[in-house]
Amino acid sequence: MVHVLSSRTLLSPTDPERSRAFYGEQLGLEVYREFGTGPERGTVYFLGGGFLELSGRSEHPPSPALRLWLQVADAAAAHDELRARGVEILRAPRQEPWGLVEMWITDPDGCRIVLVEVPGDHPLRYRP
Repeated sequence: MVHVLSSRTLLSPTDPERSRAFYGEQLGLEVYREFGTGPERGTVYFLGGGFLELSGRSEHPPSPALRLWLQVADAAAAHDELRARGVEILRAPRQEPWGLVEMWITDPDGCRIVLVEVPGDHPLRYRP
């Protein structure tokens, strides 16, 4: 088996500056590192236990099959904060039948992002 030391999700946006503004300013993700120069430089953001890298440029938006799952402490607070920053909310937070609280947003290229709150009594929080 391959021994994985680190990982990250790579996105090549259609407009790198617009996407950097979205992920860095509107979502407020912290920058892990940057590389290269100019408008197509790479930017890597912290995503909890992973990373999101914006690098290069694509002629086409990502496939609708690509979605990002981001766990947050409080989905209602994230909703209010993101709405105040002008982020388009596709669906407000609501508790799903499987017990998670989910809300949906989209990035500038249409990549769907689910923000997930794991309630304290959910099995993802503990092992019976």
